[in-house]
Amino acid sequence: MNEEIARRLREAAEAHRPDRARMLARVQRGMAGPAVRHRARPFARSGARVALAGLAAAGILATGGLAVAAIVAHSSQSATVTVPATPPSAAGSPHPTSARPTPVAPAPVTTPGSSRPTPPATSPSPAAGESRNGPLWSAGSVDPKSTVYWTQSNLVLKTTRPLTSLTIEMRIVQTGGVQKTGTWQTLPSDDFTITTREAGGTLVFRWVLKPGLTVPAGSYEFAAQFNNGTGVRSAAGDGYRVDAQGAGGSASVRGAFVPTR
Repeated sequence: MNEEIARRLREAAEAHRPDRARMLARVQRGMAGPAVRHRARPFARSGARVALAGLAAAGILATGGLAVAAIVAHSSQSATVTVPATPPSAAGSPHPTSARPTPVAPAPVTTPGSSRPTPPATSPSPAAGESRNGPLWSAGSVDPKSTVYWTQSNLVLKTTRPLTSLTIEMRIVQTGGVQKTGTWQTLPSDDFTITTREAGGTLVFRWVLKPGLTVPAGSYEFAAQFNNGTGVRSAAGDGYRVDAQGAGGSASVRGAFVPTR
């Protein structure tokens, strides 16, 4: 009986003509989507049915092996199966996971042109000895090199226009022992008539531009030097005055000498 079944199975395998197109379609469907498992019915536990089922399974495996071998041989000569380039994790997962965007930290607010933050700019308060009028600007100060015995009072004068007339006076209060020791300026001394005198309890230093001369636009310095007795002297009450004239008219500035120490 076993030989008869084997002969019939061989004849069935030789007579079998597999449908290659259908089998290729099933292979492609199996590779593109998840395999569906079917619940098989339980076999009967009788001896005859178990033997027949074993022989049938052997015949099916033999037939399937021959069919698959024929398909592979034919496919390698005539056709190429293209496998989709989808990752197994994405194709086989029923719930694909979407990629989450990477959080980007906000750029530090920095100031354009710098790697560190810039502090707010503040405008300095004008010094007490500063003055401005027309083309003139001036500032008076007590020289930091002054001592308890000797003092120098400085005047910075700026003009934006040429001056054809210029008179500068520095008045130093006579606090006791105040005596002149000299003057100096950044303009040529020969351009001025320079005098020093006492009047009304003050020592007056005076510069007068000589007629026919012109002071060009620019920044200049004038200084009055004097002995002041013994002890620290206060500059309270000291002051200066500048009177000038140019092509745009006359201008005048005045102020005090601000201690710088």
